[in-house]
Amino acid sequence: MSQPVLPAAPPIWRAYAALGVGVLALSMTSIFVRLSSAPGPVTAFYRMLVAALLLAVPALLALQRQTSSLPAVPLRLAVAAGALAGLDHALLSASVALTRIANLTLLNNIAPLWVALAAFFFFRERLPRQFWLGLAFTLGGAGFVIGYDLLAHPHLSGGDALAGLSSLFYAAYYLVTQRARRALPVLVFMWIVNLGAAGVLLLVCLSAGYPLSGFDSRTWLVFLASGLFSQGIGYLAVAYALGRLPASAVAPTMVAQPVLTTLLAVPLTGEGLNWVQWLGGAVVLTGIYLVNRRALPVLE
Repeated sequence: MSQPVLPAAPPIWRAYAALGVGVLALSMTSIFVRLSSAPGPVTAFYRMLVAALLLAVPALLALQRQTSSLPAVPLRLAVAAGALAGLDHALLSASVALTRIANLTLLNNIAPLWVALAAFFFFRERLPRQFWLGLAFTLGGAGFVIGYDLLAHPHLSGGDALAGLSSLFYAAYYLVTQRARRALPVLVFMWIVNLGAAGVLLLVCLSAGYPLSGFDSRTWLVFLASGLFSQGIGYLAVAYALGRLPASAVAPTMVAQPVLTTLLAVPLTGEGLNWVQWLGGAVVLTGIYLVNRRALPVLE
């Protein structure tokens, strides 16, 4: 009896293209929070809610096209990914009002280091030496670009502590997403994630007594733009990439996102850069190239 012919996997360049789109879209996240007049966790809640509403119909249509029921374990992982994303954004958005955008993006994006260590020690991924060199370049360059002031004037605030703690949830999100996406369509997965994250953030907002209404028109537009652009496009693109690429490759590449955030923040917030930080940006790009140059495991 002949074996059934499996559909060909999408070309790998699509995963990298999606990753690039995700980096660009997510680079606006902290800036959207800064432009909003609402508390950070409230902005994050509406961002997730808007994205969940936008993805509801496409996700339900994707479910209707399923020829078999979805496995229970990946569904539970998707719910867990939503909770992790909600906790990450609750901590990160709360830190925006307490520290510089440069500081919080640096500390939140220590996540690739946690991802690499977990992949190596817990999931036994064999990562080449060039990967570790690229990771060192990426994190080191990011330190110069978005943490120059922190290095020149060492001082950790409560906002910095929140951003550092958020990196643990961010790393866990990558690892859980990598495994859930092996069995779940990207639209279904991201719909569940956005619903779960919105639920967690709603609980955070209610427990902290944050207002959920009464904002000016610009803030409502920020809610809509962040849900459509950063969450709807950004996280959807990254989730697609994680269906084909390992988290250990995706997470270091995402360090380009805070570098772009810092560059975009220059005209919007006046947080300028010096030549050392520009040099750090070049080091980040070199590290990303080294991480992705060697053939890391590709998920089929």
